[in-house]
Amino acid sequence: MKIAIIGAGNMGSAIARGLAQGDLVPPENITVSNPSEAKLQALQRDIPGLRTTASNVKAAGDADLVILCVKPWVVDDVLLELPWRDGQILASVVAGRSISSLAAILSAKGPLAPMPNLTFFRIVPNTAAAIGQSMTLVSSLAANPKQQQLVLRLLSPLGPTMLLPEEQLAAATALASCGTAYAMAYIRAAVQAGVELGLKPQEARRMAAQCVAGAAALLLDDPSRLPSAEIEKVCTPGGYTIRGINELEHGGFTSAIIKAIKASV
Repeated sequence: MKIAIIGAGNMGSAIARGLAQGDLVPPENITVSNPSEAKLQALQRDIPGLRTTASNVKAAGDADLVILCVKPWVVDDVLLELPWRDGQILASVVAGRSISSLAAILSAKGPLAPMPNLTFFRIVPNTAAAIGQSMTLVSSLAANPKQQQLVLRLLSPLGPTMLLPEEQLAAATALASCGTAYAMAYIRAAVQAGVELGLKPQEARRMAAQCVAGAAALLLDDPSRLPSAEIEKVCTPGGYTIRGINELEHGGFTSAIIKAIKASV
């Protein structure tokens, strides 16, 4: 299996680093293309054996799976320049572009350049893919179960994967991808509070980050656990935690989170 990653921005680089950490595809079988040489050099320093090129055409030429990680406003031009062939898998990370819209671009090439027989996927990782901790969402068009399982396995080094209908991707992205920023916003605020209370920034950041990681681990360890039940466990009558929880609610914390996630769809 040969993989081409078109684009070495934050997400493309994160995917390259994540895939290289797995044992399904050796770095020598991964090619990353990008116009900026500096980003490619950074990837090569981190991933010995990784292939890089400034040519999208060269990267995709012999690839079995092409992962498209470009900006939405250049996706049309990139799709039309690539040398597609029957049997290739196109997995798009392009935000806000449906599978059908990508297929329509290739169909518009006209009768002189008929659309090849491709299998389409949309994948939505988050930046934790670089360390194998992404919640990666996957949707497909005309993919059979074997192809779906193949893509899920290939993406597994990035972290847990979840196959969803494409119509659910927008809502899921708000939770699993945009949610990274919301979690970071909480940690940043908690660190600011800790510093104001006399903690060193590095200490406060480690405490807040580990606290969030531990809370998440409790829920992931046992799917039957509910956040509300875990909150009750640490809110003793008349205690400090219930005071803090009530202040969060007085400040509209729950409503703000719901509004933020709905605004991201």
